[in-house]
Amino acid sequence: MQQSALRQQAVGWLARGDWRRAVEVYRELLAGQSGQPDDWYNYAYALRQVGEFTRALDAYGKALERGADQPEEIHLNRAAILSAELQRDEEAREELRTALFLNPEYAPALLNLGNLLEETGKRDEAVKCYRRLQTLASDERSLALEALARLAHLQPPDSADDPRLDELERTARTPGIDSVLCANLFLALARNLDRLALHDRAFEAMTAGKRAAAKTGESYRPQRQERFTDALITAFPASSSAPLVAPGEEASPVFICGMFRSGSTLIEQVLSAHGEVVTGGELDLLPRLVARHLPAFPEAARALDVSTAERIARDYLDEVSIRLPGVAQRRVFTDKRPPNFLFIGLICRLFPDARIVHTCRHPLDTALSIFMHHLDARAAPYANDLADIGHYYVHYRRLMHHWKTVFPGRIRDVDYDRLVDDPEGEIGGLLEFLGLPWDAACLAFHRQRTTVRTASYWQVRQPLYRSASGRWHHYRQHLEPLRDQLLAAGIDPE
Repeated sequence: MQQSALRQQAVGWLARGDWRRAVEVYRELLAGQSGQPDDWYNYAYALRQVGEFTRALDAYGKALERGADQPEEIHLNRAAILSAELQRDEEAREELRTALFLNPEYAPALLNLGNLLEETGKRDEAVKCYRRLQTLASDERSLALEALARLAHLQPPDSADDPRLDELERTARTPGIDSVLCANLFLALARNLDRLALHDRAFEAMTAGKRAAAKTGESYRPQRQERFTDALITAFPASSSAPLVAPGEEASPVFICGMFRSGSTLIEQVLSAHGEVVTGGELDLLPRLVARHLPAFPEAARALDVSTAERIARDYLDEVSIRLPGVAQRRVFTDKRPPNFLFIGLICRLFPDARIVHTCRHPLDTALSIFMHHLDARAAPYANDLADIGHYYVHYRRLMHHWKTVFPGRIRDVDYDRLVDDPEGEIGGLLEFLGLPWDAACLAFHRQRTTVRTASYWQVRQPLYRSASGRWHHYRQHLEPLRDQLLAAGIDPE
C-alpha cells in the first residue's frame, strides 16, 4: 500500500479513537521511511493512548528531529508522559523549560510547570509560574483564570473580607465561561470559605461548582452501577478465590484503594517513607490490561484461565519494572488507584502475594470531601450530586463486604479517623500486615519530597491534623438527606 493510502487509513483510525489500529498502520507507514513530522506526532499520540510511553517519547523525538511546527507543543506532550506516566519529574521539568525557552509566552507549559512544581512541593516556584501566566495576553485568558484558582489554593485568603473571595466568585459567574473552569473556580472558592468557617456560603459555592462540573461528562446511571456490582459479585464467588498464578520473585504489589477522598494519598505517603517500599502513585495499568485482555469484564473473568491470568500478571509486572526504576531492590511497591477496589477479585487471582489496603473514612466526611473537589467525570460520574454519591457509596460498601468474605486476610482497612487519633498504632498494624519491619520514618511522612498528583498534595506534606475529621458536622443540615439515604440502606453514619 502506498504511503498516502496508509496515511489516510491511519488518520481515519485516529479520528475513530481506535488507537491500536492507528499504531499498527503508522508502524507500517514509518517502517524504513523518514516520515513526515505530523506522521511521527500522530504516531506518538496513538502510542500514548495505548500505554506505550517510552515509544511515544521516541516518536515525539523523531517529530522534533524532522522539524515539526510548534516544537514547544511536542516538548509539552513529552513532559506530560515523563511526569504523569513514567515519574521522571526532573526530565519533565526540563522539557517544559525547553518549551518556554522556545516560546516564553506558551501558556500551557507555564500552567503545567506550575502544576508539576506544586506536585513536588515547590510552592514558591509554582506561585511564580501562575503569576506569570496571569500577565499573558487575553487570548490565554482561560489558562490565566485557571491560575487564579490554583493561587487561591496556594495562597488562600485569610479573612472573610479578603477581595480575592469576591474575585473568585465574580470570575466564576462570568457569562459563557467554560464549565470546567467555572467548576474549578467555584470549588476553589468553596474550600477557602470552608477554611474561614463560612460554611453555608461554602456549601452554596460547592453546589454551584458541581452544577458546572455536571456539564463536563457523562451523567451517573444508578441502575447501571447496580448491575455492574451484581456482575462483579457473580463473577468472583467464594469458589473462585484461589490464585491462578504462582508467586514470583519480584517485589510484591500493595494495592491502595477505596472511595476517592478517603485517605489513599495519605497512606501512600506514609509508606513512601519506609526504606523497603517503592511508591507507584496512581498507576493506570490494571484497567488498561483488563480492557486489553478481558474486554467483557467482569463477565469474562468467570472463564479466566491460567494462561490469560499469567499473561496479564506478567504484562503488569513488566510495565511496573519500566515505570518504577529500582523496584527490583525493594520488598513491595504501591499501586494507589482508588477505583481499583472494583478489581480486588481479579487482583487476588493474579497476584498471590499482593496485599489490599482499603482506605476508609466517615461516610459523611467522605461524601463532603468528594462534593468539595472537582473529580474527573470519567472516573467518578457520581461525584456531582450528593444523592448519587450516596447511591455509589452504598454499592461500594456492598462490594467491599463481598471481597472481605471471599478473600479473608487479604484486605486491611485503614481508617482515617483512627490514623489521626493513634498514628503509631495504625501505622504499626499496617506495616505488620504488609510484612514490613517498623520504620519510625513513617511517622514523619510529611517530610518526604515525593511527587503527589492528587488534590491532597499539600495536606500530605503536613503532620497529621484533626480538622478534616468530623468536618461534616459543620454541614449537618445540608447533608441530612444523604444521612437519611445511608440510614435507609443500613449504613449508620453517626
